[in-house]
Amino acid sequence: MLRHIAAVLGAGLAFGVAGPLFAQPLPMAEPESVGMSSERLDRIGQTFQAEIDAGELPGVVVMVAREGQLVYSAALGDLDPAEGTGMTEDAIFRIYSMTKPLVSVGAMILLEDGALQLTDPVSKHLPEFVDMEVSASSTDLYGNRTYGTGPVEQEMTVQDLLRHTAGLAYGELTGNPEVREGYAEAGAFKPDGLAFDARGVTPEAQVAGLAEVPLVHQPGTVWEYSLASDVLGRVVEAASGMPLAEFLDQRLFTPLGMETAGFSVPQNMASRIAQPFEIDPASNEPLPLIDVTQPPENASGGAGGVASAGDYLRFSQMMLDGGALDEARILSPTSVRLMASDHLGDRIDQPVEPGELLMGVPGYTFGLGFMVREEAGIAGVPGSEGEFMWGGYGGTFFWIDPAEDLVAVMMSQRAGPSRAYYRRLTKQLVYQAITDSAQDPVLE
Repeated sequence: MLRHIAAVLGAGLAFGVAGPLFAQPLPMAEPESVGMSSERLDRIGQTFQAEIDAGELPGVVVMVAREGQLVYSAALGDLDPAEGTGMTEDAIFRIYSMTKPLVSVGAMILLEDGALQLTDPVSKHLPEFVDMEVSASSTDLYGNRTYGTGPVEQEMTVQDLLRHTAGLAYGELTGNPEVREGYAEAGAFKPDGLAFDARGVTPEAQVAGLAEVPLVHQPGTVWEYSLASDVLGRVVEAASGMPLAEFLDQRLFTPLGMETAGFSVPQNMASRIAQPFEIDPASNEPLPLIDVTQPPENASGGAGGVASAGDYLRFSQMMLDGGALDEARILSPTSVRLMASDHLGDRIDQPVEPGELLMGVPGYTFGLGFMVREEAGIAGVPGSEGEFMWGGYGGTFFWIDPAEDLVAVMMSQRAGPSRAYYRRLTKQLVYQAITDSAQDPVLE
């Protein structure tokens, strides 16, 4: 069943595709009232339903808002394919790296409190990170590569953590065996376990373990997607004096009414967790996702979060609206603008650009916790200069487009390399539904 929620129960509640009534995350509007086409928005559901019918996706929830109003919401496929349970709009997803923007906002809240500065050395808040070493490789005449270490030339900063230039890496992604083995010993990488699961050690043990591992680059020199957001979470804890989960709940989730957002799912909500295929269609192997029914040893700022599509839509709308939503002001508009600006420039090397990592396209830089589009062209997907976004390993994606006054969230529960395809697909389906662009004059 697919329908525009704007046409259902104007009192602000609507029936999900399967399941009970749930509160809409934003006020509803007819798509045509905000320059979008109902008929064209229907293509989103038609296209994703075809993917589901072909056995490529277990399920999906897509929500689109323009001018602060929800104009499209669809829940398709299965919440739990093993049980045949239908997807619901209030389903809870493992958002993996979409935790990073939440923790980044948490750090910016502390900047506004005066408890942090972007230029702070990380060691000011986590003394274990003082006097770090950097791993460097050399190759002999026979092509044999060896690794040695040397001192850092400048300490990593809070800004480096926010923009992934701290010299950290991911054990799942790095080609440096010394660093990969060190992360495994620190419990931040599981060579034979779940991917991107750094939740198994206490915050204290995580900090101590990571501080013993050499960096892969000199801080402030190379953009490399990494465990930086996990370390940022520990900085937030040190600067706030609170566990990360508690701090975000008090300063972000509760003020915004993000009822499902957190780092685990309570038992009374466990039936709402979106479950993956038992066997991945591409690899023909199991591709399990993290167990979020039990509280973790640490709140992983890089990949440990959970949320519904509606809750993440509220977070995204808050950022689009300059740091406030309804009666809650989370950040100043100046802080939001800073986060959605280019923080790489031409001083930071990018062996793999952020857009290539997320969607397989160039044309993006990185801000503070978000990927940022540099111009309307270059990238092989529609969008606007200044839009900012990120996604998650488990199959989730969102973006915020200030130029078009638009936010969109796509939540699925399929990991694997198809993620980039579905992110591009979602973007082109949403933008083709715009009939009145905020950027261009009406063509006569």
